[in-house]
Amino acid sequence: MSYSNEAMALKRPRKRIQVNRARLRRNRITGWLFISPWVIGFLAFALFPFLASLYYSFTNYDIISSPQWIGLKNYSNLMHDPLFWHSLYNTLYYTIFSVPLSTIVALGIALLLNMNVRGLTIYRTVFYLPAIVPFVASSVLWIWLFNPSFGFLDALLRAVGLPAPGWLYSVHWVKPSLILMSLWGVGQTVVIYLAGLQGVSKDLYEAAIIEGANAWQRSIKITIPMISPVILFNVIMGLIGSFQFFTQAYVMTQGGPDNASMFFALYLYQQAFQYLHLGYASAMAWLLFVLILVVTVLVYRGSSKWVYYGSEQ
Repeated sequence: MSYSNEAMALKRPRKRIQVNRARLRRNRITGWLFISPWVIGFLAFALFPFLASLYYSFTNYDIISSPQWIGLKNYSNLMHDPLFWHSLYNTLYYTIFSVPLSTIVALGIALLLNMNVRGLTIYRTVFYLPAIVPFVASSVLWIWLFNPSFGFLDALLRAVGLPAPGWLYSVHWVKPSLILMSLWGVGQTVVIYLAGLQGVSKDLYEAAIIEGANAWQRSIKITIPMISPVILFNVIMGLIGSFQFFTQAYVMTQGGPDNASMFFALYLYQQAFQYLHLGYASAMAWLLFVLILVVTVLVYRGSSKWVYYGSEQ
């Protein structure tokens, strides 16, 4: 009798283990079923195009015929393509001026909107509204503003006795015009800065006021260091976006005049979908990917000298 009781006692843990394993297996299957739409979408619309573009960059491919392996010829041809280097120059020019200006303007607006003044919600809404306007619609609006015949900006300049620069129709002014337009949509960045400013402890400001620090000193010594991780995030996102600048140039200038606004992404689009040079365009895309990766890594590594995290001692 005692022997049978001991056997039953040994079987119970085994049954429990088997039940737990079966339950764990069912939970795993259920979990995979729930995330399967995302997994399928990722494999079909992200990973496969990513790897396919790498393969096509080593081929001569025009969609109509089968890809032909040509090795590094696409990359070699890019190195001898004057328009490729010109588009890269235009993109770097836009990035070098647009990202710092957007950062300064967005941070300045966020500091103003963080003040306790009457009608603050209205001001915040006004500055954020341009961020939700579609790029195509805002581009059409700015085409009218930059029009040399009846545009608002030229009319304003003539009213104060200044010459009209020609804006989108001038080789020298088309890139500054697009940079000026980029400041129109900083509202989304302003919201991120506002969230960072709300997280700065008021005790730090009170202590600084007791020590006799003025508003400028408080901004430089407290506000900027405390939101420096937010600044780093916005700078990196701004860099990535500026290297892929496309929609506004495509709608407003088509790369003109005289290729002065032929940006990298626009030239890539033309090679891929106008000339059907898919292999050539894939090589351009991978060079752009490497360029963005290198710049992002350099900025991130250099951030250790100016970014402060609250957990640091």
